[in-house]
Amino acid sequence: MAVTWTDRVPEVERITSQAREVRFWRTVLSALAGVLFGLGWLTAKGFAVLWLAVVWTATAVRLGWQEARRGAAGTG
Repeated sequence: MAVTWTDRVPEVERITSQAREVRFWRTVLSALAGVLFGLGWLTAKGFAVLWLAVVWTATAVRLGWQEARRGAAGTG
């Protein structure tokens, strides 16, 4: 008597029935939503870093400007 792979794998019917319950388009839309969410999250983080860089640069320029004015007032 030949033994097939379905005889060796336990619960093949249960696996098959659960696999048939998967809705293809819902799975595709869920994956797409996950990708879009990830892109939005990365974009938000990118803008946060960009904003920090702009604010840090503006603050450094302002402090440099104040330091230069203080030095010019002392020599004049």
